[in-house]
Amino acid sequence: MWDPSTSPAAMPKKGRKATALSEEEQLLLMQQKMLAEEELSKKKEDMLTQFLKDKLAKEEHNSTLNMHKINLQWRTVLREVKAKELRKDIEILSQTFERVVDCKDSVIRSLARDLSEAEAQYTHALCSHLHNIDQLLQLQYCRLKYLDEDYTTELETLKKEFETERRMIIEHHDKESRYMQDVLLALEQNFSESEYEAKLDFQSTRDDVKNKNLEEKHYLRMQLEGTVEELWKRFQQALKNYTEATEDRKIAFEALKLKDEKSSKEIEMQMKKLQKIQDSIAVLKGKIAAHMREAEEQNRHVREEKEVVLKQLQKLKSQMNQARTKARSNLAKLTMDSGTALKTLRGIIEKAEFILRLAEMCRKLETEEEKVLPFYASLLSREEQEQVEQVSLEKPEEPLAQLMQHYLGLEHFWQRYNKVKLEQLSLEREKAALGQENQRLRLLLKQYLDGISVSDEVLSQLNPLLILHRKPQAPGPAGKAACKRPLYNITEAAHEVSHIL
Repeated sequence: MWDPSTSPAAMPKKGRKATALSEEEQLLLMQQKMLAEEELSKKKEDMLTQFLKDKLAKEEHNSTLNMHKINLQWRTVLREVKAKELRKDIEILSQTFERVVDCKDSVIRSLARDLSEAEAQYTHALCSHLHNIDQLLQLQYCRLKYLDEDYTTELETLKKEFETERRMIIEHHDKESRYMQDVLLALEQNFSESEYEAKLDFQSTRDDVKNKNLEEKHYLRMQLEGTVEELWKRFQQALKNYTEATEDRKIAFEALKLKDEKSSKEIEMQMKKLQKIQDSIAVLKGKIAAHMREAEEQNRHVREEKEVVLKQLQKLKSQMNQARTKARSNLAKLTMDSGTALKTLRGIIEKAEFILRLAEMCRKLETEEEKVLPFYASLLSREEQEQVEQVSLEKPEEPLAQLMQHYLGLEHFWQRYNKVKLEQLSLEREKAALGQENQRLRLLLKQYLDGISVSDEVLSQLNPLLILHRKPQAPGPAGKAACKRPLYNITEAAHEVSHIL
């Protein structure tokens, strides 16, 4: 390949540019060296950073490992210290627990004693309660027996009334059914008679019409036969002339004649059918008229029955409305009674709960003697007790005494109630006596305090602790003056009290 720089003309130009190209190459070499140095420095920096990162990761790993080891050793030390503290706490807690267990055992023993006493009281109360429940059940059974007897009597009366009403309704239904059967039989007889009369009228009219038609037909036939003979002769002559003149039309006429015969036969058949239809229409009109009369009669009877049924329906509706109003009033009364009963029962339940709470409070306040002997022994003698038992066995006559017979189970309750009432009265009297004694002591204390205190109010009143000594006076004018204005020697009560004590 030819290069222009190798030509002789280009040789001097190449010698001139050699220095410039060498400078550029030097610059390029310098740039390449700088780039290579930069790349080496970058590689060194990257290697150094990677080495530092690896060393940092190793140091972090070693630090975390050492931290884990330190934490583990520290945890073991803390566990030992905590274990010692927990052992001490467990010893303390075991001692306290033993003390608490001893206390609980004593409480349990006391509660067991209370429980046994409460069980004894519960069994006693349960016996009395069961006795009362038996009496209540007996009363309830008697009441249920009376109610059952009333129910059976009312049921028997209702059954008798139902049977009588059912019998009356059945008899009325039988009468109505017999009446309807008689009416149907009469209607059928009337219909059969009217049908028979209509048939006879139809047969007679049909025979008359047939005879009249036959006579008219015979008379017309006689007249027509004479005219037909004359016309036949003329017709034969004309026929000859006509056949001779119209031989061609004859064939067409015969065809039309056959067609006319067919159409006449069809017309006659249609007339017979029409006559039959007219006869059936007449028969149906008669039947319709008879049925219309029967229907009107039946409608009249049905209207009358409808009016009767409507009256009965209105009567039954009024009775049903009255029964509904009565049932509604009974329901309202029952709801009101049930509401009042519920309110009274709630009041009774609240009262019973209040009584049970009071009984529980009283049981807590009972003494040991009352817990052992809840009912005090009777103070009556044996003769008086026998007399009381004899009187209780006799049947009472007064209504109040009869009512008291239902509350014999509350005798022990009334005994305890009377005992509590007597104790309450005695405590009230004792309280009144103690109040009077307290008032008297307060008065004495007030007098004593008034005596040991010095004030204008105290000095203006009588004071038992003030000692008055009258000084003797000589007779004379001075004595007279002193008599006019006496002098008293006053000694303080506190001074005297200190000497006395």
